[in-house]
Amino acid sequence: MGKNKKKSADHKERVAAKQTKKADKKEKRGKTRGRDADSDAEDADLDSILAQYAEEQARFLKVTEVVSEPPSPRASATVLASPSNRNELLIYGGEYFDGNWATFFNNLYVYLIDRGEWREVTSPNSPLPRSGHAWCRGGNTGGVYLFGGEFSSPKQGTFYHYNDFWHLDPSTREWTRIETKGKGPPARSGHRMTYYKNYVILFGGFQDTSQQTKYLQDLWIYDCSNYTWSNPVLPTASQKPDPRSSFSFLPHESGAVLYGGYSRVKVSTGVGGRPTKAGPQRMTMKPMIHQDTWSLRITPPAPEASSLTPPTVRWERRKKPANSPNPARAGSTMAYHKGRGIMFGGVHDVELSEEGIDSEFFNTLFAWNTDRNRFFPLTLRRPKAAGKNQQGNQGAKSRNRGKADEEELLQNLKALEAKGGLRVEDGDDDELLQSMSRTDEEPIEPAKPAVVRFEMPHMRFNAQLAVQEDTLFIFSGTFEKGDREFTFSDMYSIDLGKMDGVKEIFYKEPGNWHLLNEEDSDEEMDEDDEEGEEDEGDDEEDAMSLDTASLAPTEATEMTVPEVTGEMERLDVEDQGAEPSVQDSRPLPRPFESLREFFSRTSEDWQRILLDILKEKGPALEKNIKELRKDAFNMAEEKWWDSREEVMALEDEQEAAGIGEVVSIADRADNTGSTGRRR
Repeated sequence: MGKNKKKSADHKERVAAKQTKKADKKEKRGKTRGRDADSDAEDADLDSILAQYAEEQARFLKVTEVVSEPPSPRASATVLASPSNRNELLIYGGEYFDGNWATFFNNLYVYLIDRGEWREVTSPNSPLPRSGHAWCRGGNTGGVYLFGGEFSSPKQGTFYHYNDFWHLDPSTREWTRIETKGKGPPARSGHRMTYYKNYVILFGGFQDTSQQTKYLQDLWIYDCSNYTWSNPVLPTASQKPDPRSSFSFLPHESGAVLYGGYSRVKVSTGVGGRPTKAGPQRMTMKPMIHQDTWSLRITPPAPEASSLTPPTVRWERRKKPANSPNPARAGSTMAYHKGRGIMFGGVHDVELSEEGIDSEFFNTLFAWNTDRNRFFPLTLRRPKAAGKNQQGNQGAKSRNRGKADEEELLQNLKALEAKGGLRVEDGDDDELLQSMSRTDEEPIEPAKPAVVRFEMPHMRFNAQLAVQEDTLFIFSGTFEKGDREFTFSDMYSIDLGKMDGVKEIFYKEPGNWHLLNEEDSDEEMDEDDEEGEEDEGDDEEDAMSLDTASLAPTEATEMTVPEVTGEMERLDVEDQGAEPSVQDSRPLPRPFESLREFFSRTSEDWQRILLDILKEKGPALEKNIKELRKDAFNMAEEKWWDSREEVMALEDEQEAAGIGEVVSIADRADNTGSTGRRR
């Protein structure tokens, strides 16, 4: 609403101060939590607070694990699929801020997926409470590695960043602090870690000081075999990512891949706050959401080199990813799943006026194919009500054909024994089929029936994601309304193969929020000599009257099948900035075809591909039949997931046209009396 009366100089100063406060609060979205250290200064001795935590923790005599309720509300925790047990999720740390008081956690939770049961683990040597830390699995060496994070006084006037390094044995739940040889990474939070072979890779993050927030761009690699950190020296004039935090960092067969992130950069602004080159200027920090992608190429040292020789690294800037989420968003998190990243949520800030900043939150789900550097929207699919018997019969026929194909594959592979390059081991003929059965078998349902919805969880940013056995888990996150901040206490799961709904594992109503600027709001409400003050008072009341029921899961923003396919076709023609797709002559999955059916149908093709690879590498490479079968299935599985988004779009399109299954002419001839019986 337009304002007819001029504001006094005193009021303009208060509005400017309020705007600065809001801008500082918004900064925490991109980096895990960035704060103005002087906003609520307090006398707090963090060393004594942490010493008290350590003293209380030392009272635990051994590692204990008890059945518990789900974790209490917390933000900036970490979630990881257990590398030693396919039935477990690990959750550690985090913080909860109610607008007045900050609480940090250091308890470890284990979620047993098949039983729907939570366990809380206490240990005498657990890391101290923290949030904004990073952890990852140890690659070839096993276990879980954790570094850094932050801790603050209860009113968040004083902050502390960690630089300690820990190893967790997920089987015994035992924590061990690692004392490394030589220099390690400086203290930080908001960084990311991933793994490659026997290395743990750490990049970026930020450090909060009393004067400013410093974003980092240093790369550190930890050798899990030799217990040493290295800070690789890059070649002169070589490119590397800009400083940032809260980016996505995923493992890759050649090293790692990086996407996005958040930072604040210095810009020169004029009197009105807009960038300018003329007139009076002042330096301000402008939020920046990164949308670039990078590949980190890692070359391990030669075998004859010293064991302490660090690997050689090289950053390669990639072209802009195709079909990236629009608008750009901060706080969108990503989990790794078989050559792709699964992204959820985020927030986009829109500056509406001098009175404040409006924000748009998201609950959309994307898959980022790291090799093709392309995003695909993932949408939920309601199960079909009819045609179950027909599909069941077709599935039985496919299994019979698969068994015959598998027997033929075994015979062909055994026939290669006489030609060399193969070693025969007894007792492993049925192992591949058992492996495929484990891949497609349904998870055991928890004791209590799970609530299944066909809309995505409520919009949020900084949700924590993990993928275990092709199932995505979404834990916690943050949502804002006006000056109020809500930390979710919930967790959901989505089957990435079926996309057949969202299972609610648990949900608790968000707690109450205590406004920090109640005095400012009261002062503005008292200024009744201006029309604008009445409007601002109304906005405050609207923010205060938010019903927590509105934070329950909402309808997903989905693209229809024509929109998905049309967008993909348009990008293939118009998006010249995207990386070109590599022509692939390998077998493709069909619509409505499971991974088991796909491999059974194409097993001979994968056999030929493997044999060609063996011929190229020469007779020195020796594999037995068991290894060949496993490699063939792994290649088929990789191709099935790589094509998943396109195949699902075709399935939706065919379902809309009334097609429930697709059968080839060869399959039709094998299962019908004549080729004209099915139309």
